[in-house]
Amino acid sequence: MAGNADSAAGAPAAHVTAREGANLAVSLAPDGRTLAFDALNAIWLLPVAGGTARRLTEDGLDATQPHWAPDGQSLVFQSFREGAYDLWRIGADGSGPHRLTDGPGYDQEPKFSPDGRFVAFASDRGNAGRVWLLDTRTGALRALTQGDRTVAMPTWSPDGRQVAYTADGTAVEAVDIHTGTVRTLVTGPADATLYAPSFSPDGRHVAHVRVTGPRAWLVLDDRVLTDGEDVFPLAPCWLNAGELLYTADGHIRRRTLDGTRTDIPFAAEVSLARPAPYRRRGPDLTSTRPQDVLGIADPVLSPDGRSVAFRALNALWVLRDGERPRRIAGDGYWNASPDWSPDGRSLVYASDRAGTANLWRHDLATGARERLTDLPNAQLAPRWSPDGTRIAYQDEAGATWVLTVADGSVTKVVQELYQPGPPAWSPDGRLIALAAVAPYSRRSSNGHNQILTVDLDSREVRYQAPAPGRSLSTRSGDGPLWTPDGRHLIVGMESLAWRIPVDADGRITGEPEGLTGETADSLSVDARGTTLLYLSDGRLRAHGLDGSGTRTVPTRLTWTRRPAPAGRTVVRAGALWDGTGDRLRHDVDIVVEDGRITEVARRGGVRGGRTVDASALTVLPGLIDTHNHWHWHGPQWGDRQGRTWLAYGVTTSRTPGDPAYQMVENREALAAGARVGPRYFGSGEGFEGTRGQHRVMRPVFSRAQLDRDLRRALALRYDLLKSYIRLPLDLEREVVERGHAAGVPVTSHYLYPAARTGLDGMEHTGGGNRLGYSRTLSFAAGRTFQDSVDLLAASGMWISTTTLFATELFADDRSLVEDERTRILFPDWEYERLRQKADAAGSGPDAELDHAWTTGDCDMLLRVHRAGGLVVAGTDAALDDIGISIHQNLRALVKYGFAPWEALTTATGNAARCLGLAGELGAVAPGHLADLVFVAGDPLRDIGAAAAVRQVMSGGRLHTVPELLEPFRRPAGAAERVAHPHRVRTAAATAGRDADHYWHEADPRHQGCCRQR
Repeated sequence: MAGNADSAAGAPAAHVTAREGANLAVSLAPDGRTLAFDALNAIWLLPVAGGTARRLTEDGLDATQPHWAPDGQSLVFQSFREGAYDLWRIGADGSGPHRLTDGPGYDQEPKFSPDGRFVAFASDRGNAGRVWLLDTRTGALRALTQGDRTVAMPTWSPDGRQVAYTADGTAVEAVDIHTGTVRTLVTGPADATLYAPSFSPDGRHVAHVRVTGPRAWLVLDDRVLTDGEDVFPLAPCWLNAGELLYTADGHIRRRTLDGTRTDIPFAAEVSLARPAPYRRRGPDLTSTRPQDVLGIADPVLSPDGRSVAFRALNALWVLRDGERPRRIAGDGYWNASPDWSPDGRSLVYASDRAGTANLWRHDLATGARERLTDLPNAQLAPRWSPDGTRIAYQDEAGATWVLTVADGSVTKVVQELYQPGPPAWSPDGRLIALAAVAPYSRRSSNGHNQILTVDLDSREVRYQAPAPGRSLSTRSGDGPLWTPDGRHLIVGMESLAWRIPVDADGRITGEPEGLTGETADSLSVDARGTTLLYLSDGRLRAHGLDGSGTRTVPTRLTWTRRPAPAGRTVVRAGALWDGTGDRLRHDVDIVVEDGRITEVARRGGVRGGRTVDASALTVLPGLIDTHNHWHWHGPQWGDRQGRTWLAYGVTTSRTPGDPAYQMVENREALAAGARVGPRYFGSGEGFEGTRGQHRVMRPVFSRAQLDRDLRRALALRYDLLKSYIRLPLDLEREVVERGHAAGVPVTSHYLYPAARTGLDGMEHTGGGNRLGYSRTLSFAAGRTFQDSVDLLAASGMWISTTTLFATELFADDRSLVEDERTRILFPDWEYERLRQKADAAGSGPDAELDHAWTTGDCDMLLRVHRAGGLVVAGTDAALDDIGISIHQNLRALVKYGFAPWEALTTATGNAARCLGLAGELGAVAPGHLADLVFVAGDPLRDIGAAAAVRQVMSGGRLHTVPELLEPFRRPAGAAERVAHPHRVRTAAATAGRDADHYWHEADPRHQGCCRQR
């Protein structure tokens, strides 16, 4: 079948010569004859007059930001080879590469002192952003600046007495290396950010780069030297007292202070000798054979340790030891996060059956259901206090609250955090613990998943690492949990379960003790502290904390794909775009039998079967969104999410990163027809390096852990493997090898060496990068250059559109905002956020930058498309707006150069190729699944008509828009009132000095997932 087609990987080896590149760092040799610059993940040497570049480092060193030693015999650079940025040194002839620094801190931006004795560099070693000195003779390290600040890009004064650097992006400071005295050399304008200082040869002036919105200038003190150039924010070099070397517009340039500019041409050739072809393991989209349920989500052990409550197939279940599971909540709405009352007689859970995610209680003896909350925000992840009088929960913004059951009062106890883990109570009820990301330093937003505890009396908040330099596995069910005696916390770390000793206040007092030798996710402990329950590679496992061993807890659950409607259906279409070409066909009959298209004929040539009258509509192939994160805001959206996708014509979606078991549960529920929504493919958490930021990524600390994580991925039948921002290249190669051996494609945010390593796709035009800036888009204006276009076209990798910053489209057309589908299906807070975004469209402080990045994205995508590359629609929702974002992507493409039919192809035929399902999806043709969208108007003339969906068919099953909206016009449980009116107390603990910073990261502009600045 189509899913088994050969991958594009393994095509005959090609060679690509880069003559342009984004964000190049350049350094001039002391003799003035040779340049070193970084491009395509390597350092190259080039005659100062230009020409063919000679490669100095190989892919594995991941080498950037070179700087020459004063004797010209060697260079220093930063390397990510070991999974953190270290300083390395290499001979100018390529000999003797060796590491100068190590450790978990990121040592970056090195510069030799004029006498070669020291290297100054910026680092966050010790969890503080500072400038450091490395003594090249002794290896001794010394911090030059104090505190934890955003300091970057150090440079030496010509006399070697001072090191200048940027401070908080607002100024250039200089520190005396002998006295420690700090003075300010340059202060930037209020709306500008400063980068990359460089002293003039006489030490009297400072050249630097100034960035305001999408514009960047080369500046000397306060004098702007460039105009209209897209200057890169890397350090300029002085050729002499009157001439500077810098990079801009994809080129290496020299500029005299009186204004003469010259490009220095370069040619850097790389080979794309990709691995051998592999066979894609395509999913079977129609089989109705029973399959074991793998998607067990939110499992929690009863107080007596004899029962398990969990979510599967869009329902809540209770499994008693030795019995078959019993479904207790399966009404078609979203029901999740069950937790046992301390007496074991009832469950609290979250459900949106009243229209918004509220807390409900289910009596296990009587089956009675009681609504506990009715608040304007979402109430999620409930956890009962040990005495049963209170329930901790979280809202849609990441704040933690406590509900007092007796009177219905709620108190905010922790302010908003970025994607925190669920709360857990201490046995005495004084403390709540949860997983929260703690940035490594002020120099970067990435960090570790730590244990946050809040004292409910004093509101004191404390962050603790589960072990020095380590991170919780995820913030999606990997603890922390207290043991009932209060003496330990149980956590997931490196995908195993651990027990950590703590004192009465939750302070860690000793080393972690390993509990499992197999993957352990979604941890739960009984009230006696004798059993640890967890998920391991799709199985429920019970581990005796008393030494009684480990056993599998069989769920005895199977699922069967919902069969397509039997018999023949004839769709009488007024017009058809079948997924090819730039013209509509008119008066067409589309024959569907058992969910597949069997014939496409002129009107009137088909008799028999049910008839769907679409004579006033245009029929298109179902739209495919290849990049979204269903569970980024999944609990907040609940049952609304799948309905929103369908209502806007998306019949297939794929996630490149979601919590593993939630992804599988969603995939199975949708396939079984237990949840309403598009066909869904996915990956669990992306494979991240030792630092991370997002809940949908899993930090990897060792090759042994990666092996466990890959075994989980294959056991859970991931449809895609995602290598994220900070996974080192040697581990990424293992992901590619293991994934391809199992027939699973692999993607990342990177283009090279991914194009050579064998990755199948690049997510985003210039996604988050461990460098802090993209190698495919310029830093300020978001422009791409010839090297990226050529690499994408030659490698066969797909690239997803994800035009997240196309807000300007709302300035001229608010139809998607005002649409009934949006107004009804968006949760209240999401609709208000969308409305505010639309109100600000085309104006405000970010409008110019958003416009530049959108035009830059679309320019890159169009050039790749015209060069024969594979451009596929992806939205990155819920970072962008669920449902409507696919149409914002299409409209942005058309506004900036794509023909409407070409734009639609990115969301149909191209996307199907990306999924390995070109023979099944993406076209209206015999043999394809009957995924059809019925729209009013002609989308080949007006791309906006693609959003005018009236009906949608998925695998032959027809949905009307009113049908999709109906449950949230009059939610089933809306009339069920809570027992007590709510009193809201808003006083809450601030989660450390960076609480505001953590939540700020939820703005897509600051997400490493899409773009860094």
